[in-house]
Amino acid sequence: MAIQSNQIANLRVDYSLKSFDKNDLKSDPFEQFAIWMEEAINAEVNEPNAMTLATVKPDGTPSARIVLLKGFDDRGFTFFTNYQSAKGQELSKNGNVALVFCWLELQRQVRIEGVATQISPAESDAYFHSRPLGSQIGAHASPQSSLISGREELEKSYSHFKELFSKEPIMRPEHWGGFMVNPHKIEFWQGRSSRLHDRFSFALYKKNWEAVRLAP
Repeated sequence: MAIQSNQIANLRVDYSLKSFDKNDLKSDPFEQFAIWMEEAINAEVNEPNAMTLATVKPDGTPSARIVLLKGFDDRGFTFFTNYQSAKGQELSKNGNVALVFCWLELQRQVRIEGVATQISPAESDAYFHSRPLGSQIGAHASPQSSLISGREELEKSYSHFKELFSKEPIMRPEHWGGFMVNPHKIEFWQGRSSRLHDRFSFALYKKNWEAVRLAP
């Protein structure tokens, strides 16, 4: 093995870019998230809307992958997927999820815990038709998470649907749409020097958000 274990163990960054004090914290976690997301976009963070989505398998073990946030408001955080995919099937059986945003350029992360539910067909339709044509075709062509024989099978399926939709309007497949994560916990983490990071955690109590500071 070319890389030595101590090379990984000795990887360190002392975070000193920003601080995050109680006086900086908004009382509404969605407002705070909006500020941090805007700062991530303005800082040209690579894929600022990329987030880890952790779901629960039927056997109780966790499963995680990166998906893209496509909207948020004071109800929750929205992403889109194939409902028949592994994550789609896991969510249909257990909506408990966790999300993590990691913005290394700003030495920040946001952790979210909540429950995911499908959004309305009308909302899914609206987003689907805003996507590039190739992405719309891809939603039909890819049997996400299913075993395939090779890339040729995928490309053949894509060509088939591309030809089909050159002759008739493209519609959102019923097995593709959005989920909204309704959070009950949102944590904001700002890296600080000597690992004395700033952490503020919001929790939902009787429809009101309460924030506490956590030790790093």
